[in-house]
Amino acid sequence: MPKTRLIDQRLLTQTALLAKEGPRLRKNANFHPTDDFPAHRLINAMQPGSYVRPHRHLDATKDETIIALQGRFAYLSFDEAGNIVEAVELIPGGPVMGIDIPHGTVHTILALEPDSVFFEAKAGPFVPLTTDETAAWSPLEGSIEAQQLWKTWRARFA
Repeated sequence: MPKTRLIDQRLLTQTALLAKEGPRLRKNANFHPTDDFPAHRLINAMQPGSYVRPHRHLDATKDETIIALQGRFAYLSFDEAGNIVEAVELIPGGPVMGIDIPHGTVHTILALEPDSVFFEAKAGPFVPLTTDETAAWSPLEGSIEAQQLWKTWRARFA
């Protein structure tokens, strides 16, 4: 029988520390046993500066739910040209603490505070993003342009 896993402060702190030490400034802790499992549940810790390239999930089963557990996040959605359609701040216990993202929506999320952590749920299995799912107008992760774009987005959330 599988062991019950606690989503406690220890787990959030540990995962946030791993995010701080990683090159992408983010780290997830999965609750689903394998990448091919039908339901993905995880926490994702992010540090400011972590660039999640704008993307969408074209599969009709890949709606995505995010709930802020610690810190502060910015959620942005875009039109096909890269114009911001929605800009929402997610804060645990705040006016908006989570978001449900329909498949097909071009989006990103950024940490606004150190050691920010959210819970995420979406359908499995894990399938890497295709070229059609990444926003063609967005710079590649790790590029100077991506860092500059992240700073521009961050400035919207003073």
